[in-house]
Amino acid sequence: MNATKAKGKTLKVKQTGSPIRREQQQRATLVGLGLNKIGRVAELPDTPDTRGMIAKVNHLVQVVEG
Repeated sequence: MNATKAKGKTLKVKQTGSPIRREQQQRATLVGLGLNKIGRVAELPDTPDTRGMIAKVNHLVQVVEG
């Protein structure tokens, strides 16, 4: 079992920007994060993969505390 899953660490990510006029790769990253509409919040596991995806679209999302 993965150590991060055992600890149960998660991140809450909220979409704050629109994917309109963005590259297809950024749109696909938002969909991969479970986001596709402004204001939507997704709870994701805190893994290096997830953090990398958030870094690719950091201008469109916000990490919500709590």
